This record gives sequence, structure tokens and C-alpha cells, in this order.
Amino acid sequence: MTRPAMMLALVLVGCGGEGSRPIESAATLASTPAGTLATAESVTVDRPLSLPSQLYVEHDAAVLARSSGVVESILADIGTPVAAGQPLARLESTDQEIALAQAQEQAANAKQRVERQRALTTAGVVTRADSEQVEFENRAAELAVRKAQREYDLTRIVAPFAGVVTGRMARVQRMVRDGDSLFRVTALAPVLATVRVPESAAAGLRVGAEARVLTARGKSAQARVVRASPVLDPASGTREVVVQLAPGSAVTPGSSVSVQLGSERRSVVAIPRAAVAKDGYALVWDDNRTTLRAVTLGAELDGDRVEVVTGIAAGEKVVRAAP
Repeated sequence: MTRPAMMLALVLVGCGGEGSRPIESAATLASTPAGTLATAESVTVDRPLSLPSQLYVEHDAAVLARSSGVVESILADIGTPVAAGQPLARLESTDQEIALAQAQEQAANAKQRVERQRALTTAGVVTRADSEQVEFENRAAELAVRKAQREYDLTRIVAPFAGVVTGRMARVQRMVRDGDSLFRVTALAPVLATVRVPESAAAGLRVGAEARVLTARGKSAQARVVRASPVLDPASGTREVVVQLAPGSAVTPGSSVSVQLGSERRSVVAIPRAAVAKDGYALVWDDNRTTLRAVTLGAELDGDRVEVVTGIAAGEKVVRAAP
């Protein structure tokens, strides 16, 4: 009996005889199995440690208003690549420009006075006390210029680092306050993932160790360990490890992923791959009859075998389909 015939027999069991007779078992087939029997074995394997995580980037920040004012212009939008220091928006700055010009004029006058005063002091015409007062006024004027320049610079909203604009809250002609969020800038690289490695597998991990990142959509990317805590967390018994994906990896920050690194030695139940149908069912031979049972598979193993996570225990016999 081929595998399709064995599956069809499930539907036919109980259809003959008395119409009111219930099917003894919806997943039981009576008869000798059409195929060879194999025993589910408990084997010890070294498999990569797979841990859940979420991708993130090191530089991801909200760009805040550092001064109150009305937004005069928007210079970048969502999706715009930006360099560090590149202007994103401008606030109205007429008052700040006037204050800066006044401070610069006063500083220029103070500089002239201090230069004359220094010449007179050298000639012995004025006292040292008069000279010190003029020097103090000159330094105060220079500080006033720096303060006015900063107030003007704060009306220019700039990118804090190179990346791409991933959020824009600023609107033209809208009043903003000091501390309001105006943009969000994200550096698309490097992409990182943090995992908590159990104590049993943490000892052999070192900075520079190779790793692999798998996304929910089946994409994979090479990675390596870039940071590893030197101690175990006593509460969870785990070690924090950070991996960095290789440049150019086709992944999106924020995605949920599985990080495979190192290896762990564990016991698994293994059966021949040919004993499992494509729809995820296997025929288990027990008490001289076959039982159709759903199984959950894990990793592929050597010798054309597959790991069974749930559904079959070690020692049970399964029917391997005849070639």
C-alpha cells in the first residue's frame, strides 16, 4: 500500500458494515503495514543554539526642538538620507539674527577699546585697575556673541548623525516648544541583535564568533559576536551577547528573528524522513495496527533522518513508506 493509499484507508475505515457503527479510531488503520518498520531513536546531536531576538540599530534618535518658535521651512521628509549635521528644518529666527548682530557690534567696540587700553597701559598713561576693567568688558562681549550665536544656531534643526529620516512631526507654520519632537533619524547600519545565552552554552562564546540570523520570512544573514557580557546574570542564569549583521544584509531593523550561534548538545527523537508524509503525518505501528499521528518536525539530521519535536516518543515504531 502506497502512502496515498494508506491515508485514503483512514477515510474508508468504518464505512462498511452497519451504518450506525462508529469508527473505532479516526486515526487507526488495521492491517499489516505496507512498508518497512523503523524505530524512533533517541540520539545526541550538536546543533546551533537558536534564540529569539529583534533587530535594532545603535543610532536611532528623536530630533527635538532646542528652542521655541514657529517652523519656517521643512528641508527633509520621511525616507530622506541625511548626513551628520545636515539641516532638517528651520525655525523663524529674525529676533535671534538681530540679537546676534547687536552682540557682534558690541564685541567689535569692546575689542577696539581693549586694544587702545593695552597701548595706554604699556605707555604708563592709565592705571592697571582701569586696564583690567576694560579687559573684563571685552571678555563679557565675546561671551555675549557666543550666546547669541548659539540662540541663532538652535533655530536650525540638524541631523545628529548620518542615516535616514524615519519620522517627521514638524509642520510648517506650527508653533513648537523647547523639547518637542520634530523628526526621527535612524542609522540603517550596523544592524544588531541581542540575545540571552543560557549558561550551558555561554562558556564557549567569544567576541568575533560566527553567527547566523534567520528572519520570519526565511531570509538569512551572516553575523558575528561584537559584544559579550563577561558575567552571567544571577537572576536568569544567562549571558548577554550582541551580534552584528554583515554589511549589506537584506534585513529590516525591528524585525523579529532567530539568532543561531555556538552549539548545544541535546538529545532528540529521530525517525527516517521517509516515514513522514508531506502533510506532517506519520504512521505509528502499535499493537499490530497502524495509527495516523500528527508530528512536529525539527532539524534535518544525518542519515536521511529528521528530528521529531512532538508526536512520537523514542522506542515507538513507525512505518517507512516503500520506495
